Amino acid sequence: MPTVLFVRHGRSTSNTAGTLAGWMPGVFLDETGEAQAAAVGQRLAAAVLPVVEVVSSPLDRCVQTADLLCAPLPQHVARSIHEGLGECRYGAWTGRPITELAKEELWKVVQDRPSEARFPDSAAYPAESMTQMQDRALRAVREIDARILETHGKDAVWVAVSHGDVIKSILSHATGAHLDDFQRINVDPASVSVVRYTSRKPFVLRLNDIGGDLSGLRPPEKPAADDGDAVVGGGAGGTGAVG
Repeated sequence: MPTVLFVRHGRSTSNTAGTLAGWMPGVFLDETGEAQAAAVGQRLAAAVLPVVEVVSSPLDRCVQTADLLCAPLPQHVARSIHEGLGECRYGAWTGRPITELAKEELWKVVQDRPSEARFPDSAAYPAESMTQMQDRALRAVREIDARILETHGKDAVWVAVSHGDVIKSILSHATGAHLDDFQRINVDPASVSVVRYTSRKPFVLRLNDIGGDLSGLRPPEKPAADDGDAVVGGGAGGTGAVG
Protein backbone atom coordinates (compact mmCIF):
# COMPACT_ATOMS: atom_id res chain seq x y z
CA MET A 1 0.00 0.00 0.00
CA PRO A 2 1.14 3.61 -0.47
CA THR A 3 3.17 5.41 2.17
CA VAL A 4 1.70 8.58 3.68
CA LEU A 5 3.83 11.44 4.99
CA PHE A 6 1.79 13.56 7.39
CA VAL A 7 3.27 17.06 7.51
CA ARG A 8 2.00 19.63 9.94
CA HIS A 9 1.96 23.18 8.60
CA GLY A 10 4.88 25.41 9.52
CA ARG A 11 4.70 27.82 12.42
CA SER A 12 1.87 30.29 11.90
CA THR A 13 1.16 33.82 13.05
CA SER A 14 -1.53 32.36 15.30
CA ASN A 15 0.98 29.97 16.88
CA THR A 16 3.28 32.84 17.79
CA ALA A 17 0.35 34.98 18.99
CA GLY A 18 -0.82 32.17 21.28
CA THR A 19 -4.32 31.94 19.81
CA LEU A 20 -6.40 29.01 18.57
CA ALA A 21 -6.72 29.63 14.83
CA GLY A 22 -9.18 26.87 13.98
CA TRP A 23 -10.90 27.64 10.67
CA MET A 24 -10.19 31.39 10.69
CA PRO A 25 -9.20 32.63 7.22
CA GLY A 26 -6.07 34.66 6.69
CA VAL A 27 -3.82 32.80 9.14
CA PHE A 28 -0.50 32.39 7.33
CA LEU A 29 2.98 31.19 8.19
CA ASP A 30 5.41 33.53 9.88
CA GLU A 31 9.00 33.81 8.59
CA THR A 32 10.13 30.84 10.66
CA GLY A 33 7.20 28.78 9.41
CA GLU A 34 8.04 29.61 5.80
CA ALA A 35 11.61 28.44 6.33
CA GLN A 36 10.38 25.27 8.04
CA ALA A 37 8.05 24.40 5.17
CA ALA A 38 10.72 25.04 2.57
CA ALA A 39 13.13 22.81 4.50
CA VAL A 40 10.64 19.92 4.38
CA GLY A 41 10.52 20.26 0.60
CA GLN A 42 14.30 20.17 0.41
CA ARG A 43 14.36 17.01 2.55
CA LEU A 44 11.81 15.32 0.31
CA ALA A 45 13.73 16.30 -2.82
CA ALA A 46 17.05 15.10 -1.38
CA ALA A 47 15.52 11.74 -0.45
CA VAL A 48 14.28 11.22 -4.03
CA LEU A 49 11.04 9.75 -2.76
CA PRO A 50 8.44 8.74 -5.38
CA VAL A 51 5.97 11.40 -4.24
CA VAL A 52 2.98 11.40 -6.57
CA GLU A 53 0.66 13.88 -4.85
CA VAL A 54 0.55 16.49 -2.10
CA VAL A 55 -2.90 16.82 -0.52
CA SER A 56 -3.56 19.79 1.74
CA SER A 57 -6.09 21.02 4.22
CA PRO A 58 -7.95 23.94 2.64
CA LEU A 59 -6.77 26.40 5.30
CA ASP A 60 -4.28 29.10 4.30
CA ARG A 61 -1.40 28.00 6.53
CA CYS A 62 -1.52 24.48 5.10
CA VAL A 63 -1.89 25.57 1.48
CA GLN A 64 1.08 27.89 1.95
CA THR A 65 3.08 25.04 3.50
CA ALA A 66 2.18 22.79 0.58
CA ASP A 67 3.25 25.48 -1.92
CA LEU A 68 6.67 25.83 -0.30
CA LEU A 69 7.05 22.08 0.15
CA CYS A 70 6.29 21.40 -3.51
CA ALA A 71 8.66 24.01 -4.91
CA PRO A 72 11.73 21.72 -5.16
CA LEU A 73 9.75 18.61 -6.16
CA PRO A 74 9.30 17.42 -9.76
CA GLN A 75 6.60 19.23 -11.72
CA HIS A 76 4.60 16.04 -12.24
CA VAL A 77 3.71 15.85 -8.54
CA ALA A 78 -0.04 16.47 -8.33
CA ARG A 79 -1.65 18.96 -5.93
CA SER A 80 -5.10 18.75 -4.35
CA ILE A 81 -7.18 20.01 -1.44
CA HIS A 82 -9.28 17.82 0.85
CA GLU A 83 -11.56 19.34 3.47
CA GLY A 84 -11.30 16.16 5.54
CA LEU A 85 -7.72 17.14 6.41
CA GLY A 86 -8.87 20.51 7.77
CA GLU A 87 -8.40 21.66 11.35
CA CYS A 88 -10.74 20.62 14.14
CA ARG A 89 -13.84 22.81 14.15
CA TYR A 90 -13.41 24.57 17.48
CA GLY A 91 -16.58 26.64 17.27
CA ALA A 92 -16.72 29.38 19.90
CA TRP A 93 -13.11 28.64 20.91
CA THR A 94 -11.88 29.85 17.51
CA GLY A 95 -9.54 32.83 17.69
CA ARG A 96 -9.36 32.96 21.48
CA PRO A 97 -6.09 33.07 23.47
CA ILE A 98 -4.80 29.68 24.61
CA THR A 99 -4.11 31.06 28.10
CA GLU A 100 -7.78 32.01 28.39
CA LEU A 101 -9.05 28.66 27.09
CA ALA A 102 -6.83 26.76 29.53
CA LYS A 103 -8.94 28.11 32.40
CA GLU A 104 -12.16 26.55 31.13
CA GLU A 105 -13.52 23.19 32.32
CA LEU A 106 -13.64 21.87 28.77
CA TRP A 107 -9.86 22.27 28.57
CA LYS A 108 -9.46 19.49 31.17
CA VAL A 109 -11.74 17.23 29.13
CA VAL A 110 -9.73 17.92 25.98
CA GLN A 111 -6.56 17.01 27.87
CA ASP A 112 -7.73 13.93 29.76
CA ARG A 113 -10.83 12.58 27.98
CA PRO A 114 -10.80 14.04 24.46
CA SER A 115 -13.23 11.40 23.21
CA GLU A 116 -15.86 13.17 25.36
CA ALA A 117 -14.95 16.69 24.20
CA ARG A 118 -17.27 18.67 21.95
CA PHE A 119 -16.56 22.31 21.31
CA PRO A 120 -19.26 24.97 21.85
CA ASP A 121 -21.15 26.27 18.85
CA SER A 122 -20.95 29.84 17.64
CA ALA A 123 -22.72 31.84 14.96
CA ALA A 124 -19.45 32.45 13.13
CA TYR A 125 -17.79 29.02 13.26
CA PRO A 126 -19.28 25.51 13.29
CA ALA A 127 -18.20 23.15 16.05
CA GLU A 128 -17.52 19.43 16.22
CA SER A 129 -16.34 16.87 18.73
CA MET A 130 -12.82 15.51 18.72
CA THR A 131 -14.26 12.11 17.81
CA GLN A 132 -15.94 13.65 14.76
CA MET A 133 -12.63 15.29 13.85
CA GLN A 134 -10.81 11.96 13.99
CA ASP A 135 -13.53 10.11 12.08
CA ARG A 136 -13.63 12.51 9.12
CA ALA A 137 -9.81 12.74 9.00
CA LEU A 138 -9.50 8.95 8.87
CA ARG A 139 -12.18 8.77 6.17
CA ALA A 140 -10.22 11.30 4.14
CA VAL A 141 -6.95 9.38 4.52
CA ARG A 142 -8.57 6.08 3.54
CA GLU A 143 -10.25 7.69 0.53
CA ILE A 144 -7.07 9.36 -0.73
CA ASP A 145 -4.90 6.32 -0.03
CA ALA A 146 -7.25 4.04 -1.99
CA ARG A 147 -7.24 6.47 -4.93
CA ILE A 148 -3.44 6.71 -4.89
CA LEU A 149 -3.15 2.92 -4.74
CA GLU A 150 -5.48 2.45 -7.70
CA THR A 151 -3.77 5.12 -9.79
CA HIS A 152 -0.10 4.75 -8.85
CA GLY A 153 0.34 1.37 -7.18
CA LYS A 154 1.47 0.27 -3.74
CA ASP A 155 4.97 1.79 -3.91
CA ALA A 156 3.64 5.34 -4.28
CA VAL A 157 4.26 8.02 -1.66
CA TRP A 158 1.89 10.89 -0.97
CA VAL A 159 1.98 13.82 1.42
CA ALA A 160 -0.88 15.02 3.62
CA VAL A 161 -0.43 18.59 4.90
CA SER A 162 -2.65 19.09 7.93
CA HIS A 163 -2.86 20.30 11.53
CA GLY A 164 -1.52 19.24 14.91
CA ASP A 165 -4.65 17.79 16.52
CA VAL A 166 -5.77 16.18 13.27
CA ILE A 167 -2.43 14.44 12.69
CA LYS A 168 -2.22 13.37 16.34
CA SER A 169 -5.65 11.76 16.09
CA ILE A 170 -4.63 9.89 12.92
CA LEU A 171 -1.39 8.70 14.50
CA SER A 172 -3.11 7.55 17.68
CA HIS A 173 -5.43 5.42 15.56
CA ALA A 174 -2.49 4.04 13.57
CA THR A 175 -0.72 2.95 16.76
CA GLY A 176 -3.88 1.26 18.05
CA ALA A 177 -4.28 3.78 20.87
CA HIS A 178 -7.62 5.20 22.02
CA LEU A 179 -8.35 8.82 21.17
CA ASP A 180 -8.13 9.55 24.90
CA ASP A 181 -4.38 8.88 24.62
CA PHE A 182 -3.74 11.11 21.62
CA GLN A 183 -2.33 13.94 23.74
CA ARG A 184 0.68 11.70 24.44
CA ILE A 185 1.80 12.28 20.85
CA ASN A 186 3.69 15.45 19.95
CA VAL A 187 3.46 16.91 16.44
CA ASP A 188 5.64 20.00 15.97
CA PRO A 189 5.26 22.59 13.20
CA ALA A 190 6.61 21.25 9.88
CA SER A 191 7.26 17.83 11.40
CA VAL A 192 6.97 14.67 9.31
CA SER A 193 5.18 11.57 10.59
CA VAL A 194 4.92 8.55 8.35
CA VAL A 195 2.37 5.74 8.15
CA ARG A 196 2.09 2.86 5.70
CA TYR A 197 -1.34 1.28 5.58
CA THR A 198 -1.49 -2.40 4.65
CA SER A 199 -4.23 -4.96 4.18
CA ARG A 200 -3.98 -5.97 7.84
CA LYS A 201 -2.73 -3.03 9.88
CA PRO A 202 -0.93 0.30 9.67
CA PHE A 203 2.81 0.57 10.25
CA VAL A 204 4.01 3.78 11.91
CA LEU A 205 7.43 4.52 10.39
CA ARG A 206 8.22 8.00 11.74
CA LEU A 207 6.84 10.23 14.49
CA ASN A 208 7.44 13.99 14.72
CA ASP A 209 10.58 13.91 12.57
CA ILE A 210 11.89 17.48 12.30
CA GLY A 211 15.17 16.95 10.47
CA GLY A 212 16.06 13.36 9.75
CA ASP A 213 17.11 11.79 6.46
CA LEU A 214 14.00 10.56 4.63
CA SER A 215 15.74 8.38 2.05
CA GLY A 216 15.04 5.26 4.13
CA LEU A 217 11.39 5.62 3.11
CA ARG A 218 12.13 4.81 -0.54
CA PRO A 219 10.37 1.60 -1.61
CA PRO A 220 12.61 -1.45 -1.98
CA GLU A 221 13.74 -2.53 -5.43
CA LYS A 222 12.20 -5.95 -4.81
CA PRO A 223 9.18 -5.28 -2.61
CA ALA A 224 7.83 -7.99 -0.37
CA ALA A 225 4.23 -9.16 -0.62
CA ASP A 226 1.92 -6.64 1.00
CA ASP A 227 0.37 -9.02 3.51
CA GLY A 228 0.67 -6.68 6.48
CA ASP A 229 3.09 -8.90 8.39
CA ALA A 230 5.75 -7.27 10.56
CA VAL A 231 9.27 -8.70 10.41
CA VAL A 232 9.82 -10.82 13.52
CA GLY A 233 12.85 -9.46 15.33
CA GLY A 234 12.51 -6.04 13.71
CA GLY A 235 14.18 -6.48 10.32
CA ALA A 236 17.26 -4.80 8.88
CA GLY A 237 15.83 -1.27 8.57
CA GLY A 238 17.31 1.32 6.24
CA THR A 239 16.32 1.81 2.62
CA GLY A 240 13.33 -0.27 1.70
CA ALA A 241 12.17 -0.67 5.30
CA VAL A 242 8.61 0.05 4.22
CA GLY A 243 8.35 -3.08 2.11
